[in-house]
Amino acid sequence: MVTLAVVGAGSRGTAYARHAVDSGLARVVAVADPVASRRDRFPSAAPYGDWRELAALPRQADAVIIATQDRDHVEPAVRFAELGYDILLEKPMAVSEDDCRAIVAAAERSEAIFAVCHVLRYTPYTRALKALLDAGRIGEIVSVQHLEPVGWWHQAHSYVRGNWRRADESTFMLLAKSCHDLDWLVHLMGRQVRRVSSFGGLKHFRPENRPAGATARCLDCPAEPGCPYSARRIYLPLAGQDRWPLSVLTDDVSEQGVLEALRTGPYGRCVYDCDNDVVDHQVVNMEFEGGATASFTMTGFTPAAHRQTRIFGTRGSIEGDGELLTVHDFVTGRAETVDTRATGDGTAAGGHGGGDEGLVRAFLAAVSSRDRTPILSSPGESLHSHLIAWAAERSRLDGETVTLEGTPT
Repeated sequence: MVTLAVVGAGSRGTAYARHAVDSGLARVVAVADPVASRRDRFPSAAPYGDWRELAALPRQADAVIIATQDRDHVEPAVRFAELGYDILLEKPMAVSEDDCRAIVAAAERSEAIFAVCHVLRYTPYTRALKALLDAGRIGEIVSVQHLEPVGWWHQAHSYVRGNWRRADESTFMLLAKSCHDLDWLVHLMGRQVRRVSSFGGLKHFRPENRPAGATARCLDCPAEPGCPYSARRIYLPLAGQDRWPLSVLTDDVSEQGVLEALRTGPYGRCVYDCDNDVVDHQVVNMEFEGGATASFTMTGFTPAAHRQTRIFGTRGSIEGDGELLTVHDFVTGRAETVDTRATGDGTAAGGHGGGDEGLVRAFLAAVSSRDRTPILSSPGESLHSHLIAWAAERSRLDGETVTLEGTPT
C-alpha cells in the first residue's frame, strides 16, 4: 500500500488523491492546504496549513501529489525531491523556464519516481492510437491537424473569471491549458520539435464586446437571458453536486450557497467586465525533427469536448475524436473504426477520458515496483513540451519563427 501526502487539496489534487484511494493501492496520510475545508476532505490524514510544516518533518509518506497553484510548484517540488519523496506534479511544472529546469534537476538528483500530470498520454484512446502509429498502420507520419475545443463555458469559468485568467497571476494560456496537447503531439510523433510559429489573441472577452445594458454581475443583468456565458445558467443547474466546476466556486454547493457565491465571488462577474488578459484563441505550427509538421488550434468557442485530430501518413491516415479512431488504408482503400470509449468525457469533471485514473495507476505502480516503465514521460520530455509552449508564446508576441535547441530526454 503506497502512502501519499497531498500538497494542494483543490480540484486537481483531490481528484488524483481520490483516484489513488479508490484504486485500493494507496492511502492518504497527510494533507497540506491553507483552506480547512479542503484539508477536511481527507479526515484520516494528518492536516497541515502549509506544505512547509510537512516538509519540516522527517519523510511522512512514500510519495507526494503536488497540485498547488502553478506559480507555487517549484518550491515544494524541489524540497520534497530533496526529502526523498516520489512526486506526482500537476502541470504545468512551473511558470518559468528556470523553475522547470530546477525541478527537473532536483528530480534527477534524487532519483525519485517523478511524473508530470500529462494525463492525455494515459487515456485508452491515446494508447490505442499510439499502438496503431507504432505498428506502422499509416506508414511515416507527414503532418497532423489537432484541435483543442476548450468549450465556451470552460473558457469563461477558468480563463476569464477564474484562477487562470491573468498571465501575471498564473501563466499564459498555452502553458496553463495546452501543454497537455503539445506534450501529446510529441508523444505521438516520437520526435522533438525544432521550429515553432504561432498566432492568436484575446478577441472576444473584452469590454468593448459587452452587450448593451449589461451589468457587472449576471444575477442582476437584463442581458443575462440571452448571454451564452450566463453564470446563472452555467452553475445553478449543478447546485447540490460537490464536483468540478461547482466545487471551485464554494464549499456550500446548495442553491443558496451557489447564489451567494455568484453575488459576491469572481464567478458571478460579467465576462466582459473582468480583469482577464489570456488569449481566447491561438494556433501553433510546429516542425519536428525529420521534417514532419503539425498544426494545433486552441479555441474557447466550442462545446467542451474531446480533442479532435487528423494524422496523415505515407500509407494511410487516421481521424480521431477522443473516442473513435477511423483508420484509412491507402493500399486496400478500406476504412476501419476502433472504438476506445471509456467512462467519462474529456473534461476534468469526466476524468479526462480515463487519463486521470490511468496516470494515477501508472504512478502508483512505478512507486510500488521502483520501476519507472509505467511512467510515459521522463522529466526531460516534460521539459521539452513546456519549452515548446514558451517558444510559441514568443512567436505570438514577436511575430517570428522560433528555433528550439535540443532538450535532453
